[in-house]
Amino acid sequence: MSNLSEIQVDGAALSHNLAALKGIIRSKAKVAAVVKGNAYGHGLREVVQALDGHVDYFQVDDIDELRALRTLTSSPALVLGYVPLGNIREALELRAEIAIYDLERLDAIQEASAELGRAAKVHLKIDALLGRQGVLPTEVDCVLAALKDCPDIDVVAAYAHFANIEDTTDETHLLAQVAVFEDCLAKVRAAYPGVGRHFSATSGLMTYEQSGVENDLVRLGIGLYGLYPSEPLALAFQALGLKPAMRWVSHLAQVKTLPLGHPVSYGLTYITPCSMRVGVVPQGYSDGFDRGLSNVGHVLVGGKRCAVLGRVAMNMFVVDLSSVPEAKAEDEVVLLGAQGSERITAEEMADHLRTINYEITTRVSPLLPRVSHG
Repeated sequence: MSNLSEIQVDGAALSHNLAALKGIIRSKAKVAAVVKGNAYGHGLREVVQALDGHVDYFQVDDIDELRALRTLTSSPALVLGYVPLGNIREALELRAEIAIYDLERLDAIQEASAELGRAAKVHLKIDALLGRQGVLPTEVDCVLAALKDCPDIDVVAAYAHFANIEDTTDETHLLAQVAVFEDCLAKVRAAYPGVGRHFSATSGLMTYEQSGVENDLVRLGIGLYGLYPSEPLALAFQALGLKPAMRWVSHLAQVKTLPLGHPVSYGLTYITPCSMRVGVVPQGYSDGFDRGLSNVGHVLVGGKRCAVLGRVAMNMFVVDLSSVPEAKAEDEVVLLGAQGSERITAEEMADHLRTINYEITTRVSPLLPRVSHG
């Protein structure tokens, strides 16, 4: 084995997913590949190398991610999260387009762009009934007035983000958000004619964008990685055939038989009901295999589902090998992904943990090796 445990990233799956999602873009919108959060846990390097040259932008969240991105590609970059005032010049030097969402950073952006001798390209974030980052509609006029004193700031787009679109058919809030955004966009375009607009991530592409709205950019995140934003959208767009790009692999560190009545792991939460063949998997919650999977999760060994026994510890957990009596130390264990005809999905893990598939992949430790294939 090359690595005791590793994350295998399927480049062919990433390419397939990108092509499939591009195929349902009804406008001439450009595509930003969202690679924040270590590319949703898949590995920034591996994902950028697979997609570079096939997307119009890479989107990251912060200055640290931008620095890492710039070691991999010179492609256009969007930084739509928080950039400290002291790092704005560096972000512009790295030729990023950055977000404006308050008055406080205008002076810093203007000063840095003037010093660099080139305009700063910015995207004005509108807080259109999301209640998170962004300029409130009541503040748009004030921000636009302040921008008049910033000749070296080029507003290239206004944008917003949907709050409640993945798993509801009730479009009430969606339509309210769009109405608020359109009102604000009209003001922005009065000051900056021809300014671009964008609103949709993967879920917006699958819903709002299907009406044929003319957005200039689509920010593709979860769908690129072969995961759907929600079960309803998975059913509605199953014909896309999105392919999960992550496979989390480890190996059995030990195989042994425990006698009847023997405790397994911390807290005595599992006691063997009979003599049992078990295996120790050298992964744990420090690697991103959540403690909440104790006694409820499964892995794959020899193409068979094997239950997690007892509590998941920091660096290891135990599985029931009753269904694979031939299993031996160093055999492959799949924590996430396929082995033979069986598959452990991010959605299955998320259901156990009462969370979403996004969290399952992004919480996988960045210390685990990422290996590209396909």
